[in-house]
Amino acid sequence: MARVVKVFVTLRNHWKKSTVAACALSYGGHWLYGKHCDNLLRRDACLAAREFGRQQISPQEQLKKATVILNPAACRGKANNLFEKNAAPILHLAGMEVTLVKTDYEGQAKKLMELMEQTDMLIVAGGDGTLQEVITGLLRRADHESFSKTPIGFIPLGSHNSLSESLHILSDNQVKHITSATLSILQGETVPLDVLQIKGEKEQPVFALIGLRWGAFRDVASTIKKYWYLGPLKIKAAHWFSTLREWPQVHEASVSYIAPTLRPPDLPEQKPQRPNLMYRIARRLKNYWYPPIPESPKVEEPERWDERTLSTLELSIQTQNKNPVQTVSTFYLFFNIYTVGEKKAADSTAFTRQSLKLEASACRLNLPEEGAGFYNIDNEEYEAMSVEVRLLPRKLRFFCSAERREQLLTQVL
Repeated sequence: MARVVKVFVTLRNHWKKSTVAACALSYGGHWLYGKHCDNLLRRDACLAAREFGRQQISPQEQLKKATVILNPAACRGKANNLFEKNAAPILHLAGMEVTLVKTDYEGQAKKLMELMEQTDMLIVAGGDGTLQEVITGLLRRADHESFSKTPIGFIPLGSHNSLSESLHILSDNQVKHITSATLSILQGETVPLDVLQIKGEKEQPVFALIGLRWGAFRDVASTIKKYWYLGPLKIKAAHWFSTLREWPQVHEASVSYIAPTLRPPDLPEQKPQRPNLMYRIARRLKNYWYPPIPESPKVEEPERWDERTLSTLELSIQTQNKNPVQTVSTFYLFFNIYTVGEKKAADSTAFTRQSLKLEASACRLNLPEEGAGFYNIDNEEYEAMSVEVRLLPRKLRFFCSAERREQLLTQVL
């Protein structure tokens, strides 16, 4: 008892040191507990992957080949360590033949896609920028029609992972997020995603999965990091200083667009059966004695473009990939336009903010030559210019987790 009393007396007499020690011990314990939980998540994911690796295959079948495009600079240089700890063991335990390709500089993924050979699946390990480079390089290939049928997996390792919200269940735990995304690749369920083709007058086309942003809010978002020292007030400070520099923050543009196109029925890909020999002989004799009359070529109707002049604060062109399992009757991209209009009162003039939503299958965005600013295409910055944006419906297939698919289906219902 005397020893216990002596300990409490010592803690009371040295309360400052005791407080610091208690805080350090609690922080260290919390950190160790978090590391233990992460190891348990990795262990469970590896056990699940091992079950896939134990599945028997026939002697004629070969191991699945997976080509991984990894950006080590993603997530402030932590992407390589995150991949090796959380994703690589799962892929190897599943019995895949993994080919790992690391990028060394920005834009290299586009060049690597030009040289990539045929593979069973393509895995992108990085953020929005890496994913956009990969699909741009893939769809610029001369044989992109065949390569676009290759399923693509996305392992979110970047600072911005916009597409991950559509494919995987989001989690505050980074380890759980990465392991669940990797396991969804093993499950094999895929969803079709639309692609935006953005092409300038002289530049090669750029392809995007999320969309394009242009305007005042995009400009402000790119300057928020400069005011990091203001903590939670940095967003308001960025808007405030931007308003002081330029008011009203209006961008002039004109938009031409085509109405949405009808969606064909989703039919499974089935190879037609070859007819029997007698039928083929009879058909050839019939074509020889009675050659078919060639049909006159169909005259295609010219595209009808509607034009609109805008004075806008923000313009965004987006796909429907936020809910890829939703089946709609038409293919369309939609662009949100925030405009500023003048409303004259009895003794003053007030500015009102309006939101306009349009649907189209293609659009042309004509900007002034000077002072157009910059675009955000899938969170990557590009110089703003006049471009034509076309929707490529259901162009690529991405691996999606079964849990996320069920959630999206319930949202549709």
